[in-house]
Amino acid sequence: MKYDIITIGGATEDITFYTKEGVLMDNKKDILKQKLLAFEYGAKIKIDKAYSGFGGGAANAAVCFSLLGFKAACLIAVGDDGRGELIIKNLEKRGVDVSLAQKHKDIESGFSFLLVGQDNEHIVFSNRAANTKLQIADFELENLKNTNWIYITSLYGQWQDVLDKVFSVHGVKVAWNPGNAQFDAGISVLGKYFKKTKALIINKDEAIELVVSDEKHKKKSARFLKNMKNLLAVIQGWGPEIAVITNGKYGADGYNGVKYYHQDILREKKRVDTTGVGDAFGSSFIAGLELFQGDIAKAMKLAIKNTASVISEQGAQNGLLCRKDVL
Repeated sequence: MKYDIITIGGATEDITFYTKEGVLMDNKKDILKQKLLAFEYGAKIKIDKAYSGFGGGAANAAVCFSLLGFKAACLIAVGDDGRGELIIKNLEKRGVDVSLAQKHKDIESGFSFLLVGQDNEHIVFSNRAANTKLQIADFELENLKNTNWIYITSLYGQWQDVLDKVFSVHGVKVAWNPGNAQFDAGISVLGKYFKKTKALIINKDEAIELVVSDEKHKKKSARFLKNMKNLLAVIQGWGPEIAVITNGKYGADGYNGVKYYHQDILREKKRVDTTGVGDAFGSSFIAGLELFQGDIAKAMKLAIKNTASVISEQGAQNGLLCRKDVL
């Protein structure tokens, strides 16, 4: 079967709870951990409200692509349990092909607890569980050869084996929104993959972490590291054709080696939940490149528009726009 895009990475059940009892703290001593949310140790913390839904980078991205009119498949791993069945059924209900989903016995499906504090920003406590079992064998590899795009999100477990298989596929465009395990490995490990990446989408904190992982840049000043053009120039210079960095309320910036791009945020109607905004931005940006024949500025505008829509609804998938909403 021919796909427009196959997403690869995590799929979870998300349990989100809200509390205003945390204390937001500035941490200027560590540029990689600039804000901290603190609670009294040993205390019982009041939860104001809680919700259950679905998330995971690959699942969120696949739903976004499907709603925007693309034939999307999701390469994920779940456990042989009730949670896994619900994750799969949710994807099917939203028009995502789940024929590549892997089911593993003797391990539970992944889930996340999302703590939402002041300004509706969140901290994620994630149990990777079955997500660590994701693998690419001959069946998956043949399907990866039969798609226009591959969209990689956070990977766990034997993730380098997964990347080696993905980047062995020729003639397919690869977009990448890496996760914590990849950033911890740094540029010495990721560099060879960047050279084969069509579009790399990360946030500013991740960009800084990535840049300082390079021996040439680890001693750069905070002023250098906070400058978006500096970050983009370094990262795009490592190989990705297009580098895009999101920066919260300051919008997003991109660079293709020739021209810098900037897109301001769009004010959401209401700010309910920031869960999944990175997935919404990244997948919408790639969808925009397809819909607008490679126009980076238009793709970034679409991505920002979809991000604002997701923020206005509860959960990582509920606010995503349909194609008729954006064209």
